[in-house]
Parts: sequence; C-alpha cells; structure tokens
Amino acid sequence: MSSPSASRTAKKAKSFRVGRVRVYLRGRVWYLCYHEQGKRHQPRIGPERDVARQMAAEINSQLEVGAPSAYGFQPISIPNLRQAWLEHHEHVWRSSLHTIRRYRAATEHLLRFVDDVRPVRRASDFRASHAQELVRYLRHLEVAPNGHRNSAKRRLRDKGIKYILETCSTLFGYAAKQRHLPPYAENPFQTIEIHRIPVEDSKPVDVFSPDEERRFLEACDDWQFPIFATLLLTGLRPGELTHLLLPDNLDLDRGWLFVRNKPGLGWRVKTRNERDIPLIPQLVDLLRVVIGERRTGPIFQQRRCSDGYTPPLVDLSPIALERDVVRRADQHPNDDRNASESAARTVWRDIGALKEDWIRREFMRVAKRMGRPEITAPKMLRHTFATCLQDANVDPLIRNELMGHSPSSTKGANGLGMTAIYTHTRPETKRKQLEDALIYRPAVAMLMDRLKGQSA
Repeated sequence: MSSPSASRTAKKAKSFRVGRVRVYLRGRVWYLCYHEQGKRHQPRIGPERDVARQMAAEINSQLEVGAPSAYGFQPISIPNLRQAWLEHHEHVWRSSLHTIRRYRAATEHLLRFVDDVRPVRRASDFRASHAQELVRYLRHLEVAPNGHRNSAKRRLRDKGIKYILETCSTLFGYAAKQRHLPPYAENPFQTIEIHRIPVEDSKPVDVFSPDEERRFLEACDDWQFPIFATLLLTGLRPGELTHLLLPDNLDLDRGWLFVRNKPGLGWRVKTRNERDIPLIPQLVDLLRVVIGERRTGPIFQQRRCSDGYTPPLVDLSPIALERDVVRRADQHPNDDRNASESAARTVWRDIGALKEDWIRREFMRVAKRMGRPEITAPKMLRHTFATCLQDANVDPLIRNELMGHSPSSTKGANGLGMTAIYTHTRPETKRKQLEDALIYRPAVAMLMDRLKGQSA
C-alpha cells in the first residue's frame, strides 16, 4: 500500500503550476488550464513536459501584463465566420444590401474551396499556403459573368480574382478583431500581397470622341436624348439619374442639380458622398422642356409617361412617399431591410421612375444604331465626362467633387489627401470651370439645335 506522501508525489508529477497557469498531464499529453476575460481555456500542448512548462510561462507573462494570450481566442468555423461578418455589415455598419450581396457572392468561392478542394474546418486553421492554393483554384474556375445559370461560362478576370481575395482578406481581418484567430497569427491573405497581382485581361476603358458623341446623340430618339445628354453633361451615375426627384434634387432658377441620399426611399449614393452639380444654361433649358409643368415625381419618367400614362403616386411629395414606404414595409411579416427595399422599389415604380437596367438596355440600343454594338455599359458616358474635365485642365479637387469621389482618398494618382480637407471650392468657381470644359462639346451644340427646332 502506497504512502500518502508517495501519492502526493505522483500527483504532483502529473500537475504543476506556473503562476496563473496550471499544467496537467492527461494520458500522455500535457494540457494547460487558465482563465482569461472570464473564460476558461484548456489548450492541448503535446507530450513534452518542458514545452508545456515553457508555454505556461509565456502565457502567464501575457496574462500578467494584460496582453492577449497565445491561445486566447474563440475558434470558429469558416461558414459561421462568414455569416457573422455579413450580419455585422447588415446590423452594425448598415452596409447597402447590394454591397452585402457582392460580399456574399465573393466569399461563396471561399466556402466552395474549403468544402471541395482543401477541407479546412476552422478559420484559425486556414494558412497562407491555403490562400495561395485558393488563387490557383480561382484562376481555373469558370463562372457565368452575370450569375445566371444559363449564361455562357468563362474564366474569372484578374479584377474579379483580386476582388474575391480582397474580400476574403477583409473577412479574416474581421476574424482577428473578434479574436477568432490566434492573437499573433498573420492574416493568411496578406502574405500573398494581393496588390501586386497584375491586371492583364481587363476590358479596355473606352470614351467617346467628339464625332462619336455626336453620332451617339443623333441616334437617340426624343425620349432617349434628354437622358443621355444629361449623363454626358453632368457625369451622373445611371443609378443617380434614375433617383432624381422634384423638387428636392433640382433648382432650375439657380441652375443646380443636387445628388442626395434618400434612405427613407431605400436609396443611397454609391459612395454616400452627396454633391452639387452646376448645370450649363443649355441643359437647364432642356430640363425645363422635359419637366414641363410637373412639380413632383422623378425628373426623368418612364417611356410610357410620354404616351399619356399617369403614375398613381406621381403627385406625392418626397415626405409622403417615405411614409408610403414605411406603410408597405410594415405589411410584411418579417420586419427587415429586404422588406423595406421591396417596398421602396414598388414606390419608385408607382411614381414612374426608371430602372437602372432600363438605362443600360436603352444605351445598348442607341450604341447599336450608331454602329458600335460592342459598347454595352452606360458608365462610358461618365468616363467621357471625366476625360472632358481632364482635357480642359479642370482643378483636381473640382473634378473629385463633380464626380462624387471621396476627396480625402489617397488612392491613385489624383488623391489629394489632407489638402482636400483644408481646401474649399466656391460655387462660382465650380460652375465656371465646368462651363469652360463643356462649352465646345458636340452635345451642347446639338442640344441648342434641338431646342431651337422645338421653339420654331
């Protein structure tokens, strides 16, 4: 029969303490046990006693100074991490639903990779080697460009691959901040230096020459002409043009167009940057013709409105429309942003507003009539506007403001950094530089000819 002292010696051999960390042997494996931020941690170390003692001493020193311990994180599966990240964007940051859909689609490739190619259960087990293997996987992946199952599939372009990798890097950055990764672990996507991946197969950015601009507008019918002339002479995004309401977004007497967020109607500017755009006199005259006697509703209405159709909600003010969105959203059993977005789309339809997709289809029809069927993106008009400002040597700060880009961004060659914070543009300066840039554009001359023909 063993003595009590021998029993205590045997027990002590299987367990010891280093400060706030207890080390114990289970079978042939050493474990640690300690508490951090009210949570109990029991990481598995291995069969070596000296390694367990060294790790215990390291963690104890971290606990003493309040630093995160090497094992002080909460493991999470990659699917659960992605869901938590998307919900953070949804409920905390209130990112747009379109942005959340793009993030969901991008990270779907990561989920398929860890399910089908390289099974990795936890985010903390995803290594830099896995990120490199994901790049190779993406380069051989064939997808439908528009996401439709019946569309012809093609390889992902370099820009698409970079966007997926950047999104995954942001996802793992969120994991580190939420302590789902070891405190001293590096983001696996930062090691592949995404910014150094070259973009070799991007679609070329095209802009209209003066002759092409003239031929494009000549190919427009009476309903299309004001829409595309406005895009050419203001640099608006198509989504911004379709969400312009009377009277809030237009002051024809002073010659200004105001791009404003409309959260109550389910729409926001892409960059959230509101801006004021001066209108040249010729465009003011054109918009007076387009609007006529109307005082409410969208500035540019659906084509059927020119044939006598009267939208049911066209006479409501923006405030009344916001109330109608709330009323419609409350009728849904689930009070979520998707219900509000659906209600807002219905209200925009019932005031006769255009859809952004319609602008693209109409643009493609006009491009085909002018002999350029390969042009399919109306944002080409925005590129043409920006190029026109560049050709006229418009001040970079004014270009940023007119385009609605972030003036404090340091990305790209035109970033103004802190200079933009201390620089303020007078309205009359913005108007003069815009008019000087546009005065000789073919669109302006054609606009004047059309107005003269209508008044004759």
